[in-house]
Amino acid sequence: MEKLQRLLTARRLYSGKINGRFDWRVEQAVSTFQYNRGIDDEEWGVYGPVTRKALEG
Repeated sequence: MEKLQRLLTARRLYSGKINGRFDWRVEQAVSTFQYNRGIDDEEWGVYGPVTRKALEG
């Protein structure tokens, strides 16, 4: 989760603590990323393989 938090922070989508917890702030940032990228293959807020590939790519 820390890697996810860092990736979201780098994209200015997350400004919370880097603590390895998947809380509502992380979920909201993931949802925003998915919306902005048009990712609809996964439920919003879920950090699955499609979202992971897009975020890490």
